[in-house]
Amino acid sequence: MDRHQSPELKRSKAPASRPTRQDLQAASEKKISDLTASELRVLFCGINPGLYSAATGHHFARPGNRFWPALHASGFTPRLLFPHEERELLSLQLGITNIVDRASATADELSAEELIAGARKLQDKVKQFRPRYVAILGIGAYRTGFVRPGAVIGSQTHAIGSTQVWILPSPSGLNAHYQPKELARVFREFRDAVDAT
Repeated sequence: MDRHQSPELKRSKAPASRPTRQDLQAASEKKISDLTASELRVLFCGINPGLYSAATGHHFARPGNRFWPALHASGFTPRLLFPHEERELLSLQLGITNIVDRASATADELSAEELIAGARKLQDKVKQFRPRYVAILGIGAYRTGFVRPGAVIGSQTHAIGSTQVWILPSPSGLNAHYQPKELARVFREFRDAVDAT
């Protein structure tokens, strides 16, 4: 087992209730608290919360989102975590934030201005918490927010302070370019790089 993984993570059950249609409608524009701490190994950065996540208060909560399976399949977590167990990530020196705070039905609803403003806030946050890596989950949002139209998946040539920037594909179920096995492979390559530093 990797030295950064904690075997003490206890298995939990999925929450019994799901948000109703009214809950999802009420979640528009809501925000989710960041899961951060100083000097993490990785701060994972989503584009913005979906309505399902905002309604539940947990990151990457929508059934079909592949973040949690990819995290486990790549070896970042010793077992598959449920979204409501997200605080377990801190014991593994992992955290979660978003480029844009407000929730929306899809990331396509975000303007370029919102993404650029969100990228500035993210840079301030990264400089404050100093993770070893920030992994931005969505190449299109990164290209727009950081004004780097030629960026590709993987390690980036620039850093934010002392933090290395890495781009991963969006784990959304809407991202048809990366199926679960391919997504896990890309996450595993990233994990190998993290473990090597």
